[in-house]
Amino acid sequence: MTPFAIAGIQMRISASRENISAMAHRLDILMARFPWVQMVMFSELAPFGPLPGHAQGLPGPAEEAFREMAVKHRIWLLPGSLFEDAGDRIYNTASVIDPAGTVVGRYRKMFPFQPYENHVAPGGEFLVFDVPEIGRFGVSICYDMWFPETSRTLISMGAEVILHPTMTDTIDRDVELSIARATAVTNQCYFFDINGVGDGGVGSSIIVGPSGYIIHQAGGGEEMIPVEINLGRVRRERAVGIRSLGQPLKSFRDRPVEFPAYQRTAASEAYLQSLGPLTKPHRGSRAGLAGEQPEPAEGDFDQRLPSQVVGFAGE
Repeated sequence: MTPFAIAGIQMRISASRENISAMAHRLDILMARFPWVQMVMFSELAPFGPLPGHAQGLPGPAEEAFREMAVKHRIWLLPGSLFEDAGDRIYNTASVIDPAGTVVGRYRKMFPFQPYENHVAPGGEFLVFDVPEIGRFGVSICYDMWFPETSRTLISMGAEVILHPTMTDTIDRDVELSIARATAVTNQCYFFDINGVGDGGVGSSIIVGPSGYIIHQAGGGEEMIPVEINLGRVRRERAVGIRSLGQPLKSFRDRPVEFPAYQRTAASEAYLQSLGPLTKPHRGSRAGLAGEQPEPAEGDFDQRLPSQVVGFAGE
């Protein structure tokens, strides 16, 4: 089976200026050091950082700059994602560019990190694409992976590698590392989760193979992570099982039941509806706070929070 080399670039992202020039510089260095790399990916929102004020239409000048980079280095390029101005909506969109500079697909993040990203609209279409003579790749973004249905759908569409740019700067990055490993092994695929640093995340990018083994886990600084993969490994594991043991994809295919949770009926969603609206958490207690605080309105969700401090984190 033909090997294929993918590099993730974990770089410092600024929210106060564009990062496209810095991305081009990192890419030049990467390709000078590792000229055998055939595909490169950056982190979520790498071009401009996490501020939607930089949103632009697609196709647009940023995407054109990335097309030129792909042609210059003759690589497949996934330049993270950027906020796409679609007129009446803002999406978080990742473009996939081939070595000829053609945009072969765009993926709009399906699960913006609600309720913290209320300004971002959800996408509604999955993206897989083929690299000739290599295999099929799927794309997801950051919070998408917290919903295993997104990855399972990409795999059901034939993906053997999931490219997953992320921008996590919060205390739950360790949880995401576990999810990344679980996603790879339950779907018997390669999983590339590339995070940024600075305004773009806390680093700790991770690449996992189809057996669940961690190929590389980055630290908290800038890194270039070139990895050669072999999709023959994916196909073999899907044929005979993970480490010649469990065969989760075949077992899912041959499942004896349909899952009531996916029927979206009043009965199947009764408990989920009882959880209340999707809103930012309130303080779980007034303990230690000077002065009077207003009482919550009748039926307000924070009345249902436990009387203790509730910790939370975002993506």
